[in-house]
Amino acid sequence: MLLGSIEAGGTKFVCAVGNEDYRILDKTKFPTTTPEETLQKTVDYFKQFKDLKAISIASFGPIEIRKNSPKYGYITNTPKPHWKNVDFVGRLKQDFDIPIAWTTDVNGSAYGEYVMATLFNEKINSLVYYTIGTGVGAGAIIDGNFVGDLGHPEMGHVRLKRHPDDLNFKGICPFHGDCLEGLVSGPTFEARTGKKGQDVPLTDHVWDIMAYYVAQAALQVTLILRPAKIVFGGGVVSEAFLKKVRSQFKDLLNDYVDVGDVDKYIVMPLVKDNGSATVGDFALALKEYNK
Repeated sequence: MLLGSIEAGGTKFVCAVGNEDYRILDKTKFPTTTPEETLQKTVDYFKQFKDLKAISIASFGPIEIRKNSPKYGYITNTPKPHWKNVDFVGRLKQDFDIPIAWTTDVNGSAYGEYVMATLFNEKINSLVYYTIGTGVGAGAIIDGNFVGDLGHPEMGHVRLKRHPDDLNFKGICPFHGDCLEGLVSGPTFEARTGKKGQDVPLTDHVWDIMAYYVAQAALQVTLILRPAKIVFGGGVVSEAFLKKVRSQFKDLLNDYVDVGDVDKYIVMPLVKDNGSATVGDFALALKEYNK
């Protein structure tokens, strides 16, 4: 059985075809340009596979996920130029008369990590997945179901206590300024230091400031949802950075609740190379097909 995955990011699209064992059989990627050009490239790619049974889309957002809404399947109030109010699912349905699953990019990644945890025989019923890259977002799963009713979570836009050494930085989020995304997304390195993140050594104090904010996000979701683990992915995240996050998290939590071994609670993705969303998409496409 052939299943399609679309990881629709603000910078690039990653399209893949796989099977019910979540193995990638073919994959391509291309820049996210205009909706017309990008979605046409997406359609052209999947038209090569005549036996495709279902597709799952994990998209940047915000998106409309309520099936009773006339804008179900749309990217809605995004700051990305030209993509506001784009009917993503509707465009694909013009060419593909197959089941199409629709969720956020971080929900797709969260589901991929949930599936992989099951395959690795981890005894968990819940997790939260954060991506920290060009933007910041998170998806949450409890008992195999996504959290969110009126819409999907927007955990990248929570407000935080400012680090005392970072009070003059106003943040870069166009909506909120100094929300989580405005303080720790990849472009904040250049805004603070004039250098891209990969050029800022881990010894630079800016990494401690970032870890302080990410640890606050982990603390918030720990106390609100009490997940079995928190996974951090995205281009900004490394194991060395997570060590700083865990240290700050321990200080902030102050043993208030038990999360077990913090090294096993705040973790890198099981799927390498930030491929969690592709695995999640295959699983969600299969689930949609079997409905």
